Amino acid sequence: MPLSWLYGGLLALRRLAYATGLKRVERLPVPVIVVGNWIVGGAGKTPTTLALLELLRARGLRAGVVSRGYGREEDGIGLVTRVSTAREVGDEPLLLHLRGRIPVAVGRDRVAAARALLAAEPGLQVLVSDDGLQHWRLPRQLSVLVFDERGLGNGRLLPAGPLRQPPQRLAPHEIVVYNAPRASTALPGAVAERRLAGAVALADWWAGQPARMETLLALRDKPGLLAVAGVARPQRFFDMLAGLGLNLQTLALPDHADFAALPWAADVPGIVLTEKDAVKLPPSRVGDLPVWVVALDFAPGAGFEAALDDHLPTLLRRA
Repeated sequence: MPLSWLYGGLLALRRLAYATGLKRVERLPVPVIVVGNWIVGGAGKTPTTLALLELLRARGLRAGVVSRGYGREEDGIGLVTRVSTAREVGDEPLLLHLRGRIPVAVGRDRVAAARALLAAEPGLQVLVSDDGLQHWRLPRQLSVLVFDERGLGNGRLLPAGPLRQPPQRLAPHEIVVYNAPRASTALPGAVAERRLAGAVALADWWAGQPARMETLLALRDKPGLLAVAGVARPQRFFDMLAGLGLNLQTLALPDHADFAALPWAADVPGIVLTEKDAVKLPPSRVGDLPVWVVALDFAPGAGFEAALDDHLPTLLRRA
């Protein structure tokens, strides 16, 4: 608790610095949407970001993404390409680039990353920040807060609890999406629809082929397969597979596991893993081992789309 009080005090001082002008929020020539959360761990920011990018594309807006690139080997600014590796740019930014088909820049300084991305892609109309809710130097016209089943946890700040910042009433520029079966806080928001979209062979996934449900269901007839997940909440992935009737052995790895050494036995008959893990495993790494990538179908819901449409006119004017 004493460390939690200290953390809360430092947060308050930072907010005061921005409120009094000692620190300033930067300006960017296009509007910024931040996708983040108050709670640590995997609440579902990346699937929410992918869904948001699809909604923006459907509305005729060309968007790019900025991200810190957690787990990358350096903190400088980098542009993500198809030949980038997860070690160079981070697993989630690489996934966003490959799956979302959009320009992505990474860097600890998200403002500098945003400027580099805009210089490289001058036609962008909107920037989406994957995480960065507490990166207050980054301007934002809209914030999307993501919660999962944990809600606010025990309601305490780090390290006595899971919260990155104190709970507060929603600001006018904030909307909530629940990556959970139902709302897990008192905040009004949309409940997302989450299910597995199917599976695709690893080499085909890297070639841009879509996942298919019939491929995933066919794995029910293959004995001895191992489900692997290096994500924040691997049991959620395993439970979704079991819900489709797949009886698999499971291997939970730390979030952002780098797969520097393959973590399974040499005689395993086949592997099933997440897209976040697939970006760290080019087909050459696994040889002839059958590996399937399971994709998530994530829809933030009609309520979220309506809230986004309500904010877009103002957002595009206020950049």
